[in-house]
Amino acid sequence: MKIKNHLVVSIVFLLALVACNKDDEDGGIPEADRTEQQAVDKDTLLHYLSTHYYNFTKMQNPENFHIDSLTIYELPDDGVLPNPEDNHLLINDVTTITKMVDETLYDYYILRLNQGGGELPDFTDNVRVNYEGSLENGNVFDSTANPIVFDLLGVVPGWRFVLPTFNTAVGDPIENEDGTISYNDYGFGMMFIPSGLAYFSSPPPGLPIYSNLIFKFELYRADDNDHDSDGILSQFEDLNGNGNVFDDDTDEDGQANYRDVDDDGDGILTIFEDLNGDGDPSNDLNAAGVPLYLDKNSRQSTQDN
Repeated sequence: MKIKNHLVVSIVFLLALVACNKDDEDGGIPEADRTEQQAVDKDTLLHYLSTHYYNFTKMQNPENFHIDSLTIYELPDDGVLPNPEDNHLLINDVTTITKMVDETLYDYYILRLNQGGGELPDFTDNVRVNYEGSLENGNVFDSTANPIVFDLLGVVPGWRFVLPTFNTAVGDPIENEDGTISYNDYGFGMMFIPSGLAYFSSPPPGLPIYSNLIFKFELYRADDNDHDSDGILSQFEDLNGNGNVFDDDTDEDGQANYRDVDDDGDGILTIFEDLNGDGDPSNDLNAAGVPLYLDKNSRQSTQDN
């Protein structure tokens, strides 16, 4: 897999991911109810999984753990699976995951072809991947020719839920004699996500509204993020432990903690509330056991004279 310095145009991940409501006031179509749309999306995805199959036998060979080697086919008109010893229906091999998001219970599906032998990413990490995104009609709308790095907090929610369940590659990248780069034992699979965990009513140009999305992916590595450089890794800014850093805002200033350099709004930057100098302000506690960087009444700081 050769890595070149070039610009990768990514429809899925470089556009804004926050859906804007469409209502009659701006002349648009009223946005669908999320619960009702999820029911429609679930039926559509289950139908897809029941009517499509993949080259199972080929995927048992680690040498074929590549996006281009994994092929999805639609069942013929007679509904009979060709060569069942070599091919498997997707519905029989996917894992179903149920998750509550935006007060809606979502089902999404994972085809786990190789778990990977490295580390599990956190949902706030940067990840290095190859991927291909398609619609249920088989149209590919986005893909990478070479590995690319994404911040999981800047992608559609489905990626934040699926990628952290796979492991990265084992060891360092290998530079081959021909100049290509290869990885050992990386996470490899597919995800099938409903529109509510994708773009819902606000897709980028070229995608229909309420599109379910299908991704093949190869996960190579993950790196921790500290988005606001305040000394607290972003994964630990999820104070309520719900897997969502966007709703943790200690000082209620409208800026989530993972983007807030002064989490408690006391006028002292979080990074200066690391009194013991170990690079982790979260273990500097007040008498009640609350980290100083979350205690707006504390005035202690490394800037004290």
